[in-house]
Amino acid sequence: MGKKIKNLSLSSHSLKYKLKIGFYLMSILPLMVSIYLASNYIIPRSAASPEIVIFMIISVLIALAGFFLLKEVFDRIISLTGKAKSIASGDITQRIEAGTMDEVGDLGDALNKLAARIRSNMQELKNYSEKTTEINIEIQKRVLVLSSLMQISSYISQGKKLDEIVKLTAEKALLLASSDRSYILFKEEDSDAFFIKIVDGISCAQLSDITKESVRVLFDRLIKSNKPLIVDEVNPAMRKDLQERLKLSNTVAQPVMLKGKAVAILGVGNSEGQFSYKKDDIDLLDVFAKQLAISIENEHLIHRVEKLEIRDSLTGLYNLVFIRNRLDEEIRRAIAYHRPCAFVFLHIDNFQQFHSTFGLMLTETALRKAASLIQDSVTEIDRVGRIGDNIFAVILPEKNKRQALDLAQEIRKNLDFGFSEEADPAKKFIFSIGISENPLDGVTSGELIEKAKLSLTPQ
Repeated sequence: MGKKIKNLSLSSHSLKYKLKIGFYLMSILPLMVSIYLASNYIIPRSAASPEIVIFMIISVLIALAGFFLLKEVFDRIISLTGKAKSIASGDITQRIEAGTMDEVGDLGDALNKLAARIRSNMQELKNYSEKTTEINIEIQKRVLVLSSLMQISSYISQGKKLDEIVKLTAEKALLLASSDRSYILFKEEDSDAFFIKIVDGISCAQLSDITKESVRVLFDRLIKSNKPLIVDEVNPAMRKDLQERLKLSNTVAQPVMLKGKAVAILGVGNSEGQFSYKKDDIDLLDVFAKQLAISIENEHLIHRVEKLEIRDSLTGLYNLVFIRNRLDEEIRRAIAYHRPCAFVFLHIDNFQQFHSTFGLMLTETALRKAASLIQDSVTEIDRVGRIGDNIFAVILPEKNKRQALDLAQEIRKNLDFGFSEEADPAKKFIFSIGISENPLDGVTSGELIEKAKLSLTPQ
């Protein structure tokens, strides 16, 4: 019963159904009037008066007018409903033609404004998503760059060789500013000219052949001002020279400063047409350049320390630098006082085989033993050194070649005896010995060392 009552209620029906009911109700009165007039005046009489006919026509026209008016409202509402459903399903490109300015038109206009606001919000979300993606990509790039800087710092702290650090720096600098090529130039010793030390990236061989004149043209202002060189869309002044000499459309290069002077140049570039460098990229390249400066300074300090050191770290004997300098001093003294000065060169012939067979630890033990035996064989005024991995040397002031030969035989005898306790013959060093004397064989340390090397006599 309740279900039947609910079906009779108009509130549970669609708007289309309600409009139909409204049309029927609005048409009842003119139809009833027409039926009344027809049954009482037209049908009983053979002819109706003109007034009655006119009245009936007017009634029919009123009914038709009501019908078309309701149809027009009905069609607009149905159209509005269909487009509203499309908008609700996600098609926010739909636009409702409001037509006349009535309630239906106001509703259509409100829906258009709502759709426009949704479109605006969707575009803002899209733009925000794109910016977020760009920011995430930029953050990832920065993380990679910072990781690269930490890796270079680790290389520096581990005391890696300069060439390894330079290679790593050139490789990691490619992460900056959409670069497809990187290059590092070093200053030549005793000259103001720069040369290509290393290049990396796509078609990097094109950069390897750059001439000193090209370097001067491109980087002269950078070297003199100690400021970065930037060639891009914003700073296109040198782009023609850059394209001709480096085959690049854009580049940014930082001077590597040491004690106020440029000792190297670190640069990156690409072949893109329209491109401009950001301040962050330039600042990060400067950090790379500063790390490269630290590694170059460390290399200079290591060389300086090596020059100051006079002892071999393994055997405690004098090193090559000391032996050369001391031999030059003894030669000058010998020449000044007309006294002899001899030099003994001792070469371990089976060193590589010994090292391969017994390993590093036993090799170092044998070297220390040989150093001790040689040192015990000479006098206090003689100087013993290790001038190579498998080479020992002895400076003999006041001794001629004959005396040096006697001492060399004594050294060989002591070495043979010292290693005779080894049961395995392979664990014995085999020495060749060469001798030279000033001034018969030379008047410089280099000449005496080379002459003694050429006169090596196997055991």
